[in-house]
Formats: sequence, structure tokens, C-alpha cells
Amino acid sequence: MMRTLAPVAALLFAVALLLAGNGLLGTLIPVRAQIEDFSIFSIGLLGSTYFVGFASGCFYGPHLVQRVGHIRTFTAMAAIVSAVVLGHGMVVLPLPWWIMRVLTGFCFAVLYIVIESWLNERSTNETRGSVLSAYLVINLTVMTVGQMMITLSDPAGLGLFALASILVSIAAVPVALSVSTAPRPIVTVRLRFKKIFATSPVAFTACVAVGLANGAFWTLGPLFVQRAGFDVGGVALFMSATVLGGALGQWPVGRLSDNTDRAQLIVWVALAAAVLGVAVVGAGFLSLHWLLLAAACWGAVAFPLYAVAVAQANDHAKPDEFVEISSGMLLAYAAGAVIGPVIATIFMKLIETGGLYVFTITIHLLLVVYAWRQLARETRIAAGEHLLSASQALQSSATISTVFDAEMQESNPGTQEPRPDN
Repeated sequence: MMRTLAPVAALLFAVALLLAGNGLLGTLIPVRAQIEDFSIFSIGLLGSTYFVGFASGCFYGPHLVQRVGHIRTFTAMAAIVSAVVLGHGMVVLPLPWWIMRVLTGFCFAVLYIVIESWLNERSTNETRGSVLSAYLVINLTVMTVGQMMITLSDPAGLGLFALASILVSIAAVPVALSVSTAPRPIVTVRLRFKKIFATSPVAFTACVAVGLANGAFWTLGPLFVQRAGFDVGGVALFMSATVLGGALGQWPVGRLSDNTDRAQLIVWVALAAAVLGVAVVGAGFLSLHWLLLAAACWGAVAFPLYAVAVAQANDHAKPDEFVEISSGMLLAYAAGAVIGPVIATIFMKLIETGGLYVFTITIHLLLVVYAWRQLARETRIAAGEHLLSASQALQSSATISTVFDAEMQESNPGTQEPRPDN
């Protein structure tokens, strides 16, 4: 594994810094919005607008990479995010924040395209699940650290926004100064959604479902904890426990995906996420310790779903299609995440405390039903093709036998049965 990750060590170090800043920002924004008395709908839109920008980045990101390369694209996007983060602390109003979240989402989508296509090019079908899981372990671990940073200063001030900006700015340095070989330049960039969906309907749908559930979590998770009666420290612990659980779950799920059918694994992991979502709702009425334990267990199965889905899709892709597949999967995730927070706010209005997780439970169960039916359908089709192939083989054998017998009779006329005299 170390030999596999060595060529992208600088990239992974940059990812650690970048996502530590993003982790801090992701927790700070809804907490600050709550302090500033933003409505629940406005807070939900902060998540949706982020993923509107994210979806745009999935469309235009590959063209940026094609035009200027992976390294320049990464450094440019990091610089824009750094500036926008400071803007949140200078102008605290819903409309400017929505606009800034669009810009942030755009930049992070492009950054993820660069990162994931880079990693996919450096891995094989036998190691891809493990490589992506190792990347996501780093991703989620440093995001946990970033989320805990909210306790370092008053969320109502500028200091935490400045800290997030510093982390994102420094993230560009390792990539800009790296001597490692960058991925091959992209010759053509296409987003053929029918082809991407046809590559793996289960993987594509799983990415949409993960976007719906996790997009709602990232936006409204802090609000869920505050409504359950816990303070800012409790919010930081809850978000960190969920993300840390996700980090710990990545490796075993990734290893399991390399040794089993990934599409079937998606079904079982989604089912586990639904069951553990019920546990989080119940723990919200108990103590903080039970809530943290349930949140960590939920994160351990809910977060690895995306890595398994992406790996399953890339198993059927050619090397020159990795950027297209990564972009398509990210766009599927973003499509779900755009509407996920808005729909989840409706659940939270109807169900005061546990509405967020009732929403995620519903999404994961719907994924289980769809994926199970799709796998059953593919099994029936494969069985039908097998029977057809066997029937054709039998017909071919019969034809060959007839021809062979005729040739034998022509070559040995004495063996032919005598004709009856008329």
C-alpha cells in the first residue's frame, strides 16, 4: 500500500490540509448561521447552494483540467476557496453566503476531480477499493480534526474563518512544489450520462442516495445536535464522532469490496446505515455518550458507500475514462446533495428532533430496494443469456453431428444401410 501511495504522497498531504480547513468550515457555517438567527430554510439552502456550485464544477472541472493540467487547476481552486472563506467572516448575510457557498462548492468539485482521477490512474482493479479507502480515511480523519477546531475560538468572530483560510492556502504548496509525475493530460473530456449510468446503475444510484443522505447530514447535522439540547462542544464532538467512525469504517469496507461483489456490498451497507440511523434517533433522547457512539457507528457504514460505488463504476472503465467516471459520480452525488438538505428541512419541521435521520433512513431503504431489484434483474438476464448460449451450443452440436455422420457415410459407402428393393 505504501508503494502504491508513494507517487501521490504530496497530493495526499495537500488533501489533509485542504480538508482540515473544509471540515472546520463545514461545522462553523451552520453554527454561525444559527447564532445569527438564520431560518432553518436558509440554513438548508446553505447546503443546497454549495452543491449547486459542486454540480457546476463537475461539468466544467474536466475542461479546466484539460486546459491547464492537474497541478495548476488544484492550486487555482485552492486560492479561490481561501479568499471566499474569509468573505464569510466579513459579510454575514444569507444572500452573500449563498453566493459564496456556490463558489466554494464549484472549487471543491474541481479539486475532488483532480484528486480522485489522479488516484484512480495510480491504482488497478485489484487495489482500487483499498486505495480509495485509504484516501478517504485521510479525508475523514483530518476533517475530524478540522471540526474539533471550532472549539479553539468564538464562532461569532472572524478568527475561525481566518484559520480555515490559512489551512486551504497552505494546501496548495505541496502540490505546486511536488516533483512527482502528474497524471497524463486529458485528450478529450465528455460527460456521457447514459453511458456512465449504463456502466453501473447501482453505483450511479448509490452516489445519488449518498448525496441525498450525506448532503443533508453535513448541512443539518449541527442543527440536529443543538435541537437535541447540546452545546457547541457537543456539536463538535458529534460531527467528529460521525466522521471518525466513517474514517474507521473505510478500510474494512474497502478491503471487503476488493474481495466480494461490490454491487451486493452496496445493498448490505445501505441496509446497515438505515438500521443505525434508527439507533441515532433513539440515542438523541439519551445521553451525549450514547449519541456519539451511535453517530460513529452510523458514519462507519454511511460514509464508505461512496467509495464502494466509485470503485464499482471504475472497475468497468478504461484508463482514459477515469476523469469522466469521477466527474459523473461526483455529479450524481451533487445532484442528490442539492435537494437533500431542502427535503430534510421538511422532515425536521414535521419531526422536531429526529427528522434528519428519519430522512436518511428513508433514503437508504429506498437504495436497498432499488439495488436489490436491479441485481435480481441482472441475474435473470445473465441466466437467460446462459440458457440461450447453452441452447445454441446444443444446436451447433446437433448440426456438427449430422454433417459428421453424412461425411462418414460418403467416405464409407459399405457402412450405409441397404435400401429395400422396390
